[in-house]
Amino acid sequence: MYKDIIDAIGNTPLVELPTFSPKRGIRIFAKLEGHNPTGSVKDRIARAMVEQAEKDGVLTPDRTILEPTSGNTGISLAMVARRKGYRLKVVMPENVSRERIDLLTAFGAEIEFSGADQGTNGAIAIAQTMAAADSQYLMLYQYGNAANPLAHYETTGPEIIRDLPEITHFVAGLGTGGTLMGTGRRLKEYNPDIKVIAAAPQPDDHIQGLRSLEEGFVPPILDLSLLDGRIMLKGEESFRMTAELLRKESVFAGVSSGAVLATALHVAQRLDSANIVCLFADGGWKYLSTQLWTKDYATLQDAVEGTLWW
Repeated sequence: MYKDIIDAIGNTPLVELPTFSPKRGIRIFAKLEGHNPTGSVKDRIARAMVEQAEKDGVLTPDRTILEPTSGNTGISLAMVARRKGYRLKVVMPENVSRERIDLLTAFGAEIEFSGADQGTNGAIAIAQTMAAADSQYLMLYQYGNAANPLAHYETTGPEIIRDLPEITHFVAGLGTGGTLMGTGRRLKEYNPDIKVIAAAPQPDDHIQGLRSLEEGFVPPILDLSLLDGRIMLKGEESFRMTAELLRKESVFAGVSSGAVLATALHVAQRLDSANIVCLFADGGWKYLSTQLWTKDYATLQDAVEGTLWW
């Protein structure tokens, strides 16, 4: 029982995916962040960033929270802001899914759209300009806010250790870098041999929620030295694996989860035994309008490419 919806954030299920095990000795698990109150992992960092801003005295009732987002962080902030009584304005690319726009509107957030061709980098630039021009805005800036990885260090990492002490590999999508940095640091403190692997899109490809470093923007909170590997994938493989998740395991997850699973399977091919934890950042509800689950991906070739280092 929780006294507040914000207190219900975290403690998400860890579920094994037996049909995706490529060989005896390889076990693959999914950390289902879609079970958070607004359906994504970003609830964790939204709570952490807002509460840290409150502690620091920079977030007051007369200010408006401002954040560039592709959707999930904005929705999480909208939930936290609504519950705590703050105003929120988000800047997001105009081509995000309809569900994300509707959810933000339902929570009372104001939306400023940026050009679709500029992606989240364009949204960041516009939000930074707005924050510089008007001191009424408080830009929490998930890409550079230390509370982002700290939230995962304090919650996501310990939950995984509690539920699967035998973890050998952790795979998550590369977005802001907060999940990988915070969870990865906590896991490596627990066991330095645990490998931390990032899933990322191919340059000039697009997987919602993930970021290609080759586009030129490296989030300030990202420390590449903490990563043991990075695998770049094509969007088609992410879509196919997302659809396969539902077909084989009845796991209704978002598009980036398909990329994370494909990355885990690529890593598993090199191993004889492992306990691999995949972090699925959100559920599939915000992607229904893409009709992803009605498409036939049976003829697609495996599109896993890119780099892997240890």
